[in-house]
Amino acid sequence: MAPTHSTTHSARRPDRFDREGHDQLIDVRDLQAALPGIARLRSWAHEALALQPGESAVDIGSGTGSEVLAFAEAVGPDGNAVGVEPDPNLLATAERNAAESGSPARFVTGDAYGLPFGAGSFDAALCERVFQHLTAPTRATAEIARVLRPGGRVVVTDSDWGTAIVHPGDRKVVHEVIETLIGNTTNPFAGRRLHGQLQQAGLIVDEVGSHALVQDAGIGAGALVARISAMAVARGAITEQQREQLLADLQAGAESGDIHLSVTMFAVLAHKPE
Repeated sequence: MAPTHSTTHSARRPDRFDREGHDQLIDVRDLQAALPGIARLRSWAHEALALQPGESAVDIGSGTGSEVLAFAEAVGPDGNAVGVEPDPNLLATAERNAAESGSPARFVTGDAYGLPFGAGSFDAALCERVFQHLTAPTRATAEIARVLRPGGRVVVTDSDWGTAIVHPGDRKVVHEVIETLIGNTTNPFAGRRLHGQLQQAGLIVDEVGSHALVQDAGIGAGALVARISAMAVARGAITEQQREQLLADLQAGAESGDIHLSVTMFAVLAHKPE
């Protein structure tokens, strides 16, 4: 899943994150029913970061600013809560949301590769569903380590599309559909790599959490499988007849209750050594 952003162009470009990456195939609106799972991971992230009054916190890829507003409330008037977001439309929305709620949260232009702050600026950082779009994720972890103060902590959360499950359906056909998705995602195994990349950046990993985001059974194949299976046909991995059968199997599964579509997200809590 990807953070919500404008999809007015025919190709979903991941320009918020990395202009060298693949066209963005996955949008959070494709898996609306999975949002409760994202909310639970966010709740875990806030508990793990355990912000205290007077601290400074940053959300990298802050989108419409919801998590920064929560940061601002946690750190209070003596603290500092800031979001970094390269998309000007999302930045404007976040600023409007902060103004309407009377929040002191701030938002600045920037991305995971170039955080516009000095070294040791923050006690805590959050980065959610950005790494799957990055061609050079180790650059991002180095930036996170740079802006954290000694003892500062971070939670990085992302999907691992190698954990995707599509049921029912012919296993070989399902495999080709998932491989199509993986092959067209910039950093498809982001979730499993977070632990090692944060360690390589000199951070100490304290905990790894996960949550399977499960699509609502009533939705059937949904927009994501329909779109990716069409791409699998276009690349010759499956036939149109196999695609139609897969979608029919999923629809029948939705009607009987024997259906499961999911992907696992991982959240890693780490801190910078004192």
